[in-house]
Amino acid sequence: MSDHQTSSSLENQQDTGFVPGDDFSAKWTNYFRLALGRMTDEGARQWKKARDERNEATDIARCEKHRDYLLAYSPIIRFMRQNINKLGGDLHSENIRCRKCDTQQSGGFEKSYGIILCANHLRDQGHVEDTMAHEMIHAYDHLRFQVQWSDNLRHAACTEIRASALSGECRWIREFWTRGQYKFTQQFQECIRRRAALSVANRPECKDDVQAAKVVNEVWDSCFSDTRPFDEVYR
Repeated sequence: MSDHQTSSSLENQQDTGFVPGDDFSAKWTNYFRLALGRMTDEGARQWKKARDERNEATDIARCEKHRDYLLAYSPIIRFMRQNINKLGGDLHSENIRCRKCDTQQSGGFEKSYGIILCANHLRDQGHVEDTMAHEMIHAYDHLRFQVQWSDNLRHAACTEIRASALSGECRWIREFWTRGQYKFTQQFQECIRRRAALSVANRPECKDDVQAAKVVNEVWDSCFSDTRPFDEVYR
């Protein structure tokens, strides 16, 4: 390693608390600094990036194993797949792809690509199932309602409300254990509103959080009550 590289590494460590490297010492130093609050936000970002790059192959293999199992055995995934097939679509292991994502989302749907599962952000099989169900509801809405993804925030808000309500990601136990939300009353609705508004706010055509919340409120009644293709909220 050159003197310049050594100097840059030391400066990075002093500035952020993150120590570059995949050796045992660097891994544990970073782990304890992060756990003890001795790493800046930028240092934590660099640590997560290095971790995701180091674990990419393992994360993707685990994600693909969960995906294949859920396609074969999960009641909600099988049900959604059948209803998407009825509309002329087809989702399978070739267009539900596990990848390393640089964004903070768990997954995404793109009409010409299919579904992406962000393997480095998925904790376990239950998280993969919720994410797959969420994105499959987007796929269903795209086929059933001709969603205008790029220029209609009301359409975007409606499908986000439905996906959060019907996928199971806002059930109380998920909110309690993974997101630290402890309310017993109105928790389900508040989770859906929060997650839908966040998704809408991230769209380039949305001005800010205020506009996102306003659009979600405008379509709330009709979209929250629309449980198609389910008879009622399933999970």
